[in-house]
Amino acid sequence: MLEMRAIVLKIQGREAEISPLGGGCGNCNSEGGCGSGKLTKMFCSSQPRSFIVLNQAQAKVGDEVIISLPEGSLLHSSWRMYLLPLLFMLGAGFLGVSFAHDAATRDGYALIGALVGLGGGFAVGKYWPASNESRAIVQSVVVLRS
Repeated sequence: MLEMRAIVLKIQGREAEISPLGGGCGNCNSEGGCGSGKLTKMFCSSQPRSFIVLNQAQAKVGDEVIISLPEGSLLHSSWRMYLLPLLFMLGAGFLGVSFAHDAATRDGYALIGALVGLGGGFAVGKYWPASNESRAIVQSVVVLRS
């Protein structure tokens, strides 16, 4: 399981709003570290982020907790948000080429089809209703720190 420390900001029924503590594994500057924390600082907002998770441990506001993601959930989400748009882009690009009447317009149709497919793939990946297994993954488990 992937785990991260967080603090509970708000309780909303069976769910808790949490804010992660720290920035990943903390090995950004060490040899062999991936450096993704530096990319996060460069491209993402510096404002603290918060997430809604399932509060199975009955944590209270201000509690420090461990957030656990089940095995495979990160890979499943990655496939959904990277591979799906890529497949839609390729498929729509090929479909766009099939609408071209001559060789001069083929590239334009392919480009338009690819862009529409890419946007459609991202939309489908984001808004497609998740299965029960995926919903459990999105609502990560809150476990009190021992």
